[in-house]
Amino acid sequence: TFSIFSDIIPRIKTLAKERLSNMNEMILLKLGELVLKGLNRRSFEDKLQANIHRRLKDLGQFKVYTRQSTTYVEPKDDSCDMDTAYERMTKVFGVVGVSRARACEKDKDAILAAAIEYLDDQLSSARTFKVESRRSDKQFYLNSIQISQTVGGELAEAFPDVKVDVHKPDLTVYVEIREKAAYVHGPATPGAGGLPVGTGGHAVSLLSGGLDSPVASWMIARRGVQLEMVHFVSPPYTSQQAQDKVIELAQLLTPYCGRMIVHIIPFTEIQEEIRRNCPEEYFTLIMRRFMMRLSEAVAKKAGAKALVTGESLGQVASQTLMALGVTEDVTSMPVLRPLIGTDKVEIIRLAREIGTYETSILPYEDCCTVFTPRHPAIRPDVEAVREAESVLDIDGLVEKAMAEKTWIRVKP
Repeated sequence: TFSIFSDIIPRIKTLAKERLSNMNEMILLKLGELVLKGLNRRSFEDKLQANIHRRLKDLGQFKVYTRQSTTYVEPKDDSCDMDTAYERMTKVFGVVGVSRARACEKDKDAILAAAIEYLDDQLSSARTFKVESRRSDKQFYLNSIQISQTVGGELAEAFPDVKVDVHKPDLTVYVEIREKAAYVHGPATPGAGGLPVGTGGHAVSLLSGGLDSPVASWMIARRGVQLEMVHFVSPPYTSQQAQDKVIELAQLLTPYCGRMIVHIIPFTEIQEEIRRNCPEEYFTLIMRRFMMRLSEAVAKKAGAKALVTGESLGQVASQTLMALGVTEDVTSMPVLRPLIGTDKVEIIRLAREIGTYETSILPYEDCCTVFTPRHPAIRPDVEAVREAESVLDIDGLVEKAMAEKTWIRVKP
């Protein structure tokens, strides 16, 4: 078929452009573990589609639908911003792979034309390639192996400088025969994984300005949990820049977690009362007990069912087993600690991956560093801590802090 390359190759590429002129480029999203769900799988897919629509709202009109464990993001016209849409889809929880693909007719010649036109630059710059095919439509007249052999053989002749290597190719060309059309694309970009946000319930995360709590929030959102944030401020001991830093961290999380509310709770009076009236070795523990009380109060008003912290076992004195037990003694809600078994190296790696690291290391202190005890208790007894804080007007301090609480809505 391709015996005279100088004549036939330009004609094939012209044919490809003509045949594909009315076919849209689209984005294919490979679904993750939600495909293992049973009778409620549809609810997971519906939530994922709603999340996708929300992320694409300002980028044009897209049609989003799910077929055969793949979600299709199809632009309705040429005004859609496909580059930004593609980048955003890599951060949608519930998706494990993202591909920009060309749709074409379910016909051998159309598939070849699509591969030549759509992957021309990639094929021209590669040294080796192979074709991998998947035939979800079993009515198609070629099976997967035959598709790969046919398309691969003709591509090898269309691009004579690129060799076939089925073991370690520079480029893999993917051909998928599906219900509505055939799709041609290059290698997929890894997605964010996990489950769609909103399928795992609602929780309140304690967000400080450090490395740990943004990563913990990201990890629990990855399990499908919708988050609201709580941040504690202690002016004049903490600055406005420290609060702005936390809002920026929340903003950096929104591409993954979606829109959220950050509750800002004044904490100065509580910390000063603790310093004046409680034993120094218990300062941090009693402070954290107040944080849990206030976070639970926020969660109850918001209808949330759990609290999330960035605690890692043994990382600091307030995160020993006994100290963690003392901290959560004041709440009846589950306390989720996704970082509990991680070390700082792992946390830093994740912070870099999700883009919060550079903001987290900005040198603005938060209230956790105010009035730090010189010799904190690492094996505290819960009864001793209860007695130490009993001199405080706990209910009054909590009520006043909640009355002075403000909030900020953060959107992607």
